[in-house]
Amino acid sequence: MAEISKRRRIWGWWFFDWASQPYHSLLVTFVFGPYFAGVAAEYYVNFGLDTDAADARAQTVWAHCMTIIGLIIAFGAPLMGALADVSGRRIPWIFAFSAMYVVGSAALWFTMPDGSNMWLMLSAFGLGFVGAEYALIFINSQLPDLGDDSEVGEISGSGFAFGYFGGLISLAIMLALFVEQPNGKTLIGMDPLFGLDAAQQQGTRFVGPFTALWFMLFMVPYFLWVRDDPQTEKKGSFGQALSLLVKSVSNLRHRVSLAGYLGSSMFYRDALNGLYTFGGVYAKLVLEWDLIKIGVFGIVSVLAAAVFSWVGGKLDKKYGPKPVILVAIWVLIFVCTTIVSMDRTQIFGITLPDGSGLPDLVFFGCGVLIGGMGGILQSASRSMMVRHTDPDAPVESFGLYGLSGRATSFVAPLLIGIATTVTGSARLGVSPIVALFILGLFLMRWVRPEGDQSR
Repeated sequence: MAEISKRRRIWGWWFFDWASQPYHSLLVTFVFGPYFAGVAAEYYVNFGLDTDAADARAQTVWAHCMTIIGLIIAFGAPLMGALADVSGRRIPWIFAFSAMYVVGSAALWFTMPDGSNMWLMLSAFGLGFVGAEYALIFINSQLPDLGDDSEVGEISGSGFAFGYFGGLISLAIMLALFVEQPNGKTLIGMDPLFGLDAAQQQGTRFVGPFTALWFMLFMVPYFLWVRDDPQTEKKGSFGQALSLLVKSVSNLRHRVSLAGYLGSSMFYRDALNGLYTFGGVYAKLVLEWDLIKIGVFGIVSVLAAAVFSWVGGKLDKKYGPKPVILVAIWVLIFVCTTIVSMDRTQIFGITLPDGSGLPDLVFFGCGVLIGGMGGILQSASRSMMVRHTDPDAPVESFGLYGLSGRATSFVAPLLIGIATTVTGSARLGVSPIVALFILGLFLMRWVRPEGDQSR
């Protein structure tokens, strides 16, 4: 068999971002998440709660779901990464977790508009989400093999940009051909494709199977062009993996920069995931947007993410990832403060006239910054981790990165759930995100711009 070129391996690696992005853009943030929030809120209204209480309860249910998912990922990610290191194999794990992604997302078709099976559907959503996140650990661990320190920042940024364009196109297809407006028509004024019943919101529910099909189709280039190194394959056990993991965590006390970076990213990536997870829910429950408006907001946000990720990769190459990360965090703190201080009637305590469109315009602007800075932050974070990665154990190192990104992934939704319950407000409920970004910013002071790779 002819050797696969470096350029083709990079393109294959990028296709994972293209294939997997719809789980985050379509399911978590812009279509299924808001759809589920609306279904859950209506479910609780039918049980006698007033609108505000039902909205808060719906957001709390979504928060509890994300908390449980975060705990599962936090406990499993580093161990699986270590196991892959002792075995030297990654592709079989990626294939297995891809199967979880496909099954979980496809099952969301059965989410009924009356909320009668919402707990079962949350379980399916969790199955797919866990598969997507576990697969990403192994994908990230392949980045050091694709280029040297001067190249990986740009490769990472371009990969995120390519992935976000995939999310953009998939979202546009869903809005144009499937997701129903209140009048039963799609964004371009047609009935949902394939004769799907708008009254049962089958066009919107098709987002699950569509995401699964998209992933299966566009993972083909990855599996064709990316290979494990046969020379690194060896037999390993969970015992060896656990021993490697314990040793790796123990060694953090000797690597101040890495420990600081993992601690920082633990908080700011959790905040960013919380922002993605609850952004569409906020638009649905606080600003009272329908799914089409949320989808258009998503197109703007994802387009910004694609462009900014590409630009961020260039800035990373020129200045290094640390200053890029710091600027992105500061901008997101400002954005989150604005969101928490705004609803349909006021902004920063200033009363607005009835029917004012200012909150919509401000939130669209926030969407550009969320998408853009979020894309930059994720890309630069992956690049910064490469500068701290042990070349002899890249998967285990990125397992720790996955642990830092997911060890507290239950905290943002848990705090949002608590804040929502205490305040009885879906708007004030998202305020803990600001505190998490500030914690991440503080811990970056111990991170060396050049990293501290073991040599």
